[in-house]
Amino acid sequence: MNDIARESVLGSAPAPAAPQPLRMRFIGSGSEYFRIWIINLLLTIVTLGIYSAWAKVRTLQYFYRNTQLAGSSFDYHGSPIAILKGRAIIFVLALAFNLLGHSSPLLGLVLLVVMAAAFPWLLVRSLRFRMANSSYRGLRFAFTGKDAEGYMVFLVWPILSVISLYLLAPLAHQRFKRFQHKNTRFGTAPFDFSGTPGNFYGVYLRTFGLAILAIVVASCLALLLGVSLKRAPGVGQIFGFILIALFMYASMLFLTPYFLSRLQNLVWNNTTLGAHRFQSQVNAGKLFWIFVSNAVLILITIGLFTPFARVRTARYKLDSVTLLASGSLDTFVAGETTKVGALGDATVDWYDIDIAL
Repeated sequence: MNDIARESVLGSAPAPAAPQPLRMRFIGSGSEYFRIWIINLLLTIVTLGIYSAWAKVRTLQYFYRNTQLAGSSFDYHGSPIAILKGRAIIFVLALAFNLLGHSSPLLGLVLLVVMAAAFPWLLVRSLRFRMANSSYRGLRFAFTGKDAEGYMVFLVWPILSVISLYLLAPLAHQRFKRFQHKNTRFGTAPFDFSGTPGNFYGVYLRTFGLAILAIVVASCLALLLGVSLKRAPGVGQIFGFILIALFMYASMLFLTPYFLSRLQNLVWNNTTLGAHRFQSQVNAGKLFWIFVSNAVLILITIGLFTPFARVRTARYKLDSVTLLASGSLDTFVAGETTKVGALGDATVDWYDIDIAL
């Protein structure tokens, strides 16, 4: 009787609601961004690079404000002065290293060690600055990563990757993405990242395997063409080797969009925001076509197609991402806004500096 009653109660319990898919959308156009891009370029040249900080803010604001989720856009609030400050630091350090390297190799080495010690600290603050100045529906993001882990991610793991002849590069990459995503929050809701080192090694090894396969196929083609064209030297051989070179070039060109598509899918398919999760479905073939057609059009237009190419790439990558919301996003955002308001400003630690990663 108790079993029957228990089954009755369990049977009457409501089933969990299916996740609500909310597609990311990029609504900007190449012609709109072209006007921003050409003005940014001209003013940057005229001001000898000083305007580049303002150009970066205008560019980020354009891409943020044209990225939509559930009908609402993101926004960027960064200060050009902070970006200029970060670039001034890089310029001074690079200039000092160059001058000291010529005058005193020992002092140059000392400065290199100082720079290596300072960069992780600066990059952590740059991540905090970027997230604190990013918002959605008026609610800010935040980055709470600690300096100790930042030194591991930005200094120790890269050094270990080089020492291991890049055998540890996938592991270093996984540690960076984990540091970046697990320490980011939206309001008070934390992001989480479940991607494993094995997942990253899988992407790297498959990409490496395709490169080896392309080399093997090209070698076989060269051997076959060499045998068949022995009786037709001259133009025939030249044509054959051009054909092999084009095959190798196309194969290597495919590896970049293949790697980037697999990496984006890996990262976002293993990222969650509270009870919500993400899904990315970038297709390597489509991304390859976008890359190749962009390169051809940029070459034909002597670089003027560059802003259109950037918009095309951003639109495809963003449109391939879906937020699988476990409930109403309106309720979620409203709840986070209330929590932040109750706790005070959750993003007061902005760190007024920006260093590009």
